[in-house]
Amino acid sequence: MLRDQTVLITGASAGIGRACAEAFAEVGARLILAARREDRLNELAAQLGPNTHLLALDVRDASAVNEAIAGLPEAWQAIDVLVNNAGLSRGLQPVWEHTDEQIDTMLDTNVKGLLWVTRAVVPGMIARGRGHIINIGSTAGHGVYAGGSVYCATKHAVDAITRGLKVDLHGKPVRVSTVDPGLTETDFSLVRFDGDADRADTVYSTTTPLQARDVAEAVVWCAARPPHVNIAEVIMMPTAQSSVSLIDREEG
Repeated sequence: MLRDQTVLITGASAGIGRACAEAFAEVGARLILAARREDRLNELAAQLGPNTHLLALDVRDASAVNEAIAGLPEAWQAIDVLVNNAGLSRGLQPVWEHTDEQIDTMLDTNVKGLLWVTRAVVPGMIARGRGHIINIGSTAGHGVYAGGSVYCATKHAVDAITRGLKVDLHGKPVRVSTVDPGLTETDFSLVRFDGDADRADTVYSTTTPLQARDVAEAVVWCAARPPHVNIAEVIMMPTAQSSVSLIDREEG
């Protein structure tokens, strides 16, 4: 069902985005891969083969997003599936200790960036009478934890945007889904802790987290349902996790 469909993935250079690219490639999709790190995109494209188109893109830049989507070659303009994956967290401290840069980066990437890409892509889906937007949310959009207020707020916003977008699209054959993973082993914590690998490793080393591939498989599953089936929400956690903040860890 997904063979030869055109899939745009943001944040495709690493983590869940890269895993989604690999999973969609395995089912024969055509891939538009967007990320800031062009070197990593080139590496991924070399791995996946010629059925890819690359966009060196920072989703925080609304003008750049509009230009990138409007400037797609004709053969790549009909986007069937949009995976809004680009997102991050910066810091793990109380709200009043977050810097301006940390707050701006999270809001501009996780919320505004998702909106800019969605706004640029959805009109084409409406005009063609088909399409699917899959947002990568988080269990952090269903609860809060100490030090995560700003990040959690952005993921609550993703949840609201997802539900609101489906309402706005009522009566149109465009599907909207969110896949919301819990603890997943990617570069997420490395980015959150400004490259402190030792601190990032402690997030995953004492438990068994999800892997990026697990999340990618859920995304592809949502996209592969028959056109009359819309998976509104998938919440997935490792077995060791029971809530946004309750994770079983080994003593040591």
